[in-house]
Amino acid sequence: MNRSFVSVGVTILDIVAYPANAIPENEGTSRVDTIQICVAGTAAAPAVVAAKQGIETALVGCVGSDDMGQFLLTKLQSEGVDTSVMQQSQEMPTSSAVLPINDKGERPSWHMLGAFLMLKENKAMRARIVNADHVHWGGVGLLLHLDAEIGASILAEARQNGAITTADLIAPQPHTLESIKAIAPHLDYFMPSLEEALELSDTDTPEAAAKFFMALGANGCIIKCGGAGSYIATSDGIAEQIPVIKDVKVIDTSGCGDSFCGGFNVGLARGFDPIKACRFATATAAQVASGVGSNFGVKDFETTLRIMDAGTMNVLNEDNR
Repeated sequence: MNRSFVSVGVTILDIVAYPANAIPENEGTSRVDTIQICVAGTAAAPAVVAAKQGIETALVGCVGSDDMGQFLLTKLQSEGVDTSVMQQSQEMPTSSAVLPINDKGERPSWHMLGAFLMLKENKAMRARIVNADHVHWGGVGLLLHLDAEIGASILAEARQNGAITTADLIAPQPHTLESIKAIAPHLDYFMPSLEEALELSDTDTPEAAAKFFMALGANGCIIKCGGAGSYIATSDGIAEQIPVIKDVKVIDTSGCGDSFCGGFNVGLARGFDPIKACRFATATAAQVASGVGSNFGVKDFETTLRIMDAGTMNVLNEDNR
């Protein structure tokens, strides 16, 4: 049975160049192997990943009424994401970023804030969110018109209707912790990166950070630890470190955390327990790290499952023998 997934929040257009090991001086030119334009952001990237892996997916976000916004809508639709409740702002351009990825996979960036900040509640988008089976709140603290009480109300209604709710964030601001406190009691899983988790909780370990967020009301916490895998803890006693997938040739880590969130929701939608869903999310992120852009490496559910079961990206080499 296909379950529905709705991802809410930050929607960005990324322009990614690889490998970009130095910025040319003056008016110089440097050649790169690949330039990709892709859907990114803590809500949009998980939506694309979920759609690629066969889940009925909708994105609730906001883009500008500009060419970049139209491109994003077209790209999302081509990936199988429902954009019927997407909003377009006349006030701000589409948020976008330029990422020169070096040959170590490191990713400095130039980022232009934009229309995702203007996402507002309306009847159609609220109805779509609260009637979904899985809801991901992508961008806690950056959804200016949805943070705090409004977001808490929407997530509470979704959960009352039976949804599993998750949330992520990016670039914590001074008010972000208050936003987390508002929605935490309505979350099944809060999913920050290790750096974000330690900063916001003022703790030193993923274990302590997870306890901090669960004390705020979240039923569980999954901390994305980059090359060290991830850590999951839940109020019913789960506490486990999830290892990384082996033999990943890292090309670009942009979008790995976002794809992890999407993959985790896919795993839950397919009936996996939380630990297996984390393992599936890890295999999803491994594919993203092996390609250029926030979701270009992800193929489909079956491929991700094979990688998860094998624990290594080398399983894909069998396809080329």
